[in-house]
Amino acid sequence: MKRQNIILFYLVALLLHGGCQAPENPDWQHLDPQKDGVLGISTTRTYHELLKNRQPTAVIVAVLDGGTDTGHDDLMAVRWINEKEIPGNGLDDDGNGYIDDRYGWNFVGVPDSSLKFDNTALTRLVRQGKKRFGQLTAQTVPIRDRASFDAYQVQLTAFEKARRKAREQLEQLQQLKTCLDKMVQQLGKTAPTLQDFRDFLPHNDQENQVRSLANAKMKRKTYAEFYQEDILERLQQLQQQLAYHYNLEFVPHGAIDSTDNSTALWTGNPDVKGPDAMHGTHVAGIIGASRDNAAGIQGIAGHVRLMPVRCIPNGDERDEDVARAIRYAVDNGAKVINMSFGKYYTSNKSLVDDAVRYAMAHDVLLIHAAGNDGCDLDKQPHYPNPFYSDGDKAAAWITVGASDQTDDETLKAPFSNYGLTQVDVFAPGVRIRSTVPDGGYKRLDGTSMAAPVVAGLAATIRSYYPALTARQVREIILKSAVKYQGLTGRCVTGGIVNAYTAIQLAEQYKR
Repeated sequence: MKRQNIILFYLVALLLHGGCQAPENPDWQHLDPQKDGVLGISTTRTYHELLKNRQPTAVIVAVLDGGTDTGHDDLMAVRWINEKEIPGNGLDDDGNGYIDDRYGWNFVGVPDSSLKFDNTALTRLVRQGKKRFGQLTAQTVPIRDRASFDAYQVQLTAFEKARRKAREQLEQLQQLKTCLDKMVQQLGKTAPTLQDFRDFLPHNDQENQVRSLANAKMKRKTYAEFYQEDILERLQQLQQQLAYHYNLEFVPHGAIDSTDNSTALWTGNPDVKGPDAMHGTHVAGIIGASRDNAAGIQGIAGHVRLMPVRCIPNGDERDEDVARAIRYAVDNGAKVINMSFGKYYTSNKSLVDDAVRYAMAHDVLLIHAAGNDGCDLDKQPHYPNPFYSDGDKAAAWITVGASDQTDDETLKAPFSNYGLTQVDVFAPGVRIRSTVPDGGYKRLDGTSMAAPVVAGLAATIRSYYPALTARQVREIILKSAVKYQGLTGRCVTGGIVNAYTAIQLAEQYKR
């Protein structure tokens, strides 16, 4: 097989890795395994049978993310409002240290602008290492610096491998796109169907591989969705990785690569939407999009106030920003914090640990996405995590993997990270429909979608059972998870969260 064909073969395998083939169900995360035969979390059944005519209290849920469009029709009624702050007057009316934070705060920026792109944490570590060790070798480095020098060498190797992988994948996907465009031209249709690709007779190995990819993806997508999401958007992601994430020459305006805990990287601003609010708006909708407006979608939680706290750029989040975002959320009343982000390298873990301890001391439950690299987190550390550097562990933290809707080999989403001790539970995270900026809706995949399902469930429990502590709510969610053989050994519980069983268990805790 020619090298070009081998490259395409491996790229198709990579894309197929994320291609689940269960039948589509609209808004399936709300459905019930018993009544609907779909492995949702029974939200609709729970509200109709267990929570009907009951009076809850609103719970503040902080959305730590890349920005949220609070003006979306499905989010405006449930957005958190800092009533003590007069918007736009340039004053810190409530004296909390943040000027005009009417709807939340943006930690990724300076007073007059918002940062969009940043490096990966690995890139920042390598840049620091080059400054420190760039002119040294194993023979010339001082003995006192040998451990740090060796760590830098490992990081440099990992960085070069990651950058090379991104470059190769970009070249491969460009070849795949060229082949796909020619095939569609041969089909003579601007919107070919799944059957069109099945009927297509390939002329070579490349066309055969591309046809296989289209056949897998279009079982759950239209051609337009497949082309946009799996070709164009993926191309853009890879281009951004090379231009920003893995580019040692790119340093965001105002950034300081420092391990000095006292260094403030950004002063921030009240622009909670930021330059790209797709991800955060989608996450927010999953948690608490209005359930009673007879339009759009319904969030998991029916009585929430969503607090956007922007701390994630297009790239890896900085520990300083995450730590301050957690503290901001806690200080402003959040009882649940959703964190649909993560990375594999950290430079200031102690800062985040201290902020997590602060959240624990204030009875706040933290929900974190497990990540989307198909990794076993028992073998590959992922940050942030509930394990403090001193060996202790946060007691009110849930790490969430992504599941699909049928009890078969696709139950664990292929992209989802897992781990018998590091991942607590799974939740729906494939083809989840939710809000996107400027009034739209879109289906997305990821543990980023699974975590807010759990955050919404946690908020629901806390709104109907406000006397329960964050630790108790965590315990209820994990104990009430419905177990499946396909998740045995993949997480602590071996199951998927379920609202119906969770509310039943919460009632027992209340008594």
